[in-house]
Amino acid sequence: MDFLTLFLIYLCFVLAVTALLCLCSGRKESFLGRSVNRASQVLSLVIPTQLQRVTHRALHRLFHTRSCLFVVLHVALQAAVFGEYTWEVFVYCWELQFHLLLLLLPYLLLAGNLGCFLLCSRANPGTVTKSNAAALVKVYAYDGVLFQRGLVCPTCTVEKPARSKHCSVCRTCVHRFDHHCVWVNNCIGASNAGVFLLYLLSLTATAGAVAAVTAAFLIQVLLLSNIMHGTYLDAQGQEHPVEIAFLVQHLFLTFPRIVFMLGFVILLTLVLGGYCSFSLYLALTNQTTNEWCKSRRFGGCPHLPSQPHDRPLIYKNIYSKGIWRNLKEIFNPPTVLERKKK
Repeated sequence: MDFLTLFLIYLCFVLAVTALLCLCSGRKESFLGRSVNRASQVLSLVIPTQLQRVTHRALHRLFHTRSCLFVVLHVALQAAVFGEYTWEVFVYCWELQFHLLLLLLPYLLLAGNLGCFLLCSRANPGTVTKSNAAALVKVYAYDGVLFQRGLVCPTCTVEKPARSKHCSVCRTCVHRFDHHCVWVNNCIGASNAGVFLLYLLSLTATAGAVAAVTAAFLIQVLLLSNIMHGTYLDAQGQEHPVEIAFLVQHLFLTFPRIVFMLGFVILLTLVLGGYCSFSLYLALTNQTTNEWCKSRRFGGCPHLPSQPHDRPLIYKNIYSKGIWRNLKEIFNPPTVLERKKK
């Protein structure tokens, strides 16, 4: 099996696992969730109890408490990619007389991404407190399906406004709660949803720019070496025309770090591009991730107190106001006064 086939199998496997995780994450009782639970039950019979406790505490620490670990990992990955880009790709491209603006584009996008990252991680996502709960209740109407009037958060002891949710990680209720992002170590809510969208777009553009410049450099190297139009000898000494597998293997052996970085940023661009598309869809339809997940599985939930028992629940997004106004609301969330004017 040649090098290119192995590389494509590896890439398809990673993409398939990523897609499976994305598809199954929104389902309450998914096949993936049941499989993980069954596997953990089997492993619990083999793994020592003490090791299970340590693993449980470590996972709880990572995903259920505020931690800077993913922020450090986020910065470390960006530093590694741009270190390799600066140390090798930029220098080689400069020698090959690439346009300076093209070489500086990833740095400009990185600067914008870091600015959005700092704003998103440091901003108040829209915490619901006893002092502002009464005002926030009047901002959005209750749809009677996902959000019920009069419910009180048992932890914060405040009435929950429509579109809000209690975050177990931050231990606060967040207005227009979207999700808790471990990469920025903060909740995404009404006050920082717009910045988070810009953060995602700039991060995807940054990865795409690095991938484009790196790929252009490798293609230029192949063109200058004339290897694309030549032949090579196999182990038996027979002459064969150059194939794509040979070109990829030649580049990997000549520039191993650059090819590895290119594969990583291409995969990252694909994953981030898919997530950006999903986030844009939510923004244009005026939905949050929390609402989207609940709307997919609320049909299996029991009837809520305000719904007649003989009538099935029918969810309808009452918050959508058209594409332009929905997008505007992400960057300029409505207030009580604005709703009264309408």
